[in-house]
Amino acid sequence: MTYGNQFTAETQLNLSPFFERTSQLNESQEWRRWSGYLAATNYELTHENEYFAIRTKAALLDITPLYKYIIEGPDAQRFLDRLVTRNIQICKVGQVMYTPWCDEMGKVIDDGTVQRLSENKFRITSAEPNLEWIETNSAGMDLSISDDSKTTASLALQGPNSRDVLNAVASDSLDNLKFFWMMDTHFGDISVSISRTGYTGDLGYEIWMNPDDAIAVWDLLLEKGKPYGITPTGLHALDMARIEAGLILLDVDYISSRHAIVESRKSSPFELGLGWAVKMKKKDFIGKKALEAEKLKGVEWEFVGIEIEWDPFEKLHRDVGLAPGLPCTAWRTSTPLYRGNKQVGYATSGTWSPILKKYIALAHVKAEYAKENTQLDFELKVEHFRKLTPAQIVPTPFFDPERKRACPQ
Repeated sequence: MTYGNQFTAETQLNLSPFFERTSQLNESQEWRRWSGYLAATNYELTHENEYFAIRTKAALLDITPLYKYIIEGPDAQRFLDRLVTRNIQICKVGQVMYTPWCDEMGKVIDDGTVQRLSENKFRITSAEPNLEWIETNSAGMDLSISDDSKTTASLALQGPNSRDVLNAVASDSLDNLKFFWMMDTHFGDISVSISRTGYTGDLGYEIWMNPDDAIAVWDLLLEKGKPYGITPTGLHALDMARIEAGLILLDVDYISSRHAIVESRKSSPFELGLGWAVKMKKKDFIGKKALEAEKLKGVEWEFVGIEIEWDPFEKLHRDVGLAPGLPCTAWRTSTPLYRGNKQVGYATSGTWSPILKKYIALAHVKAEYAKENTQLDFELKVEHFRKLTPAQIVPTPFFDPERKRACPQ
């Protein structure tokens, strides 16, 4: 099967500026649609090596499909501070903030990062198109908004060796770049920006560049990264890593309030474990009144981590003569959770964690049953029959290495 011109406007498929390389490297030729782009699920025939590259070496991921918007002008800071739940007034030039943003009812529309590129210039990233929402809420303000989605290409370099790879390529050392900060530098004569961010919960960076430089940057990273085990990595491995990191995924762990068909499908930041990102001391932001009321009343749901207990899980399979049925990739299906005979929640995504040697999942649980160490029952099928097996609520992130935030001494 060939790729290229067959993907016309009718199919609405875009090809990343890295596609010339990623398509050649993709042995499996398995692709997933991501924001209208083709994204590799895995490059090798299985994803195991790519997963371990994230956790033990350096994984290179094409994240160009992220939606990106530039907000620039005298009112840019004031506007973003009103749009999102974080306090953008304290965001310094070169700093990055993760944040959700809500509708007037305090329900999450999307989540992403805000990068302060200069005094009056910001870039906001998101999982879904947000241009119309941003433009509507900026009416009357002295600023300009532009869609940066196709004018900036981006790569994620994640894993314990990622800093070493970048130090071998960049004209400036990254040793002092702190977690959730960014810097401008050069790869030879190519200008790039590097943020110490990522979606794996590990030491990692994201590289932002002109699409015209994409192939040269990819080739340079692969060449200089060979001694450090650099490995092109797809979405299967990324999905496992982000679950280990306890990171939410739109349309999997929550539904945007703009697309939820019924009210019960919507979630507030407090219900998604993002209360830390809601700065109620701010003068005003979209959804503040609703969130103030919810905070006083208390949440109905909490977002938690669960660990499926091994011995009972194994026994259910052994009783019918089977080896334990562990998922070989991360799953994204709503799975009921019970307390006694009552359903009290549902898991949204889960995986067998190779590095932790545990079966873990992310879940929504009724607040009264969501305390740490609470025992629940997880639903599964064994040889076509519905079974329940014990699971325990545990802290997230499941995997949280010190190197994620640390800088070399």
